[in-house]
Amino acid sequence: MRCLGLDLGSKTLGISISDATNTIASVYTTLYFKDENYDSLILPLKEIIDKEKIDTLVLGLPKNMNNTFGERAVITLEFKKKLEEAFALEVIMEDERLTSVISNNVLIKADVSRKKRKKKVDGMAAVIILQGYLDKIR
Repeated sequence: MRCLGLDLGSKTLGISISDATNTIASVYTTLYFKDENYDSLILPLKEIIDKEKIDTLVLGLPKNMNNTFGERAVITLEFKKKLEEAFALEVIMEDERLTSVISNNVLIKADVSRKKRKKKVDGMAAVIILQGYLDKIR
């Protein structure tokens, strides 16, 4: 079975996937939604989960730098509940502090244009979230 990494934003959900051995994470896709309509993500996620035979979801938890929970963390924890109810899968929370900064830096070093970076940063952040989890479980 495989894992999905999820990076929830206010308009996008970056998705990464593990390889069959749960060793390496790679970018899968980015889903777009409007007006914080997180329910609209359930059907496309179900399709991915079924198609890829996913058994674990790893959701990035956007804590503040002082380890407290802000508004985005609360929204993310509510989304975790939606995922657990919709899929009856384990949803693991993974600290995602600085993942977007790291993602942007990686893309800058790869000489990706600003316009393209904006489209790729969510997927890269999801990879960093999932890879962090995969490294812990090995």
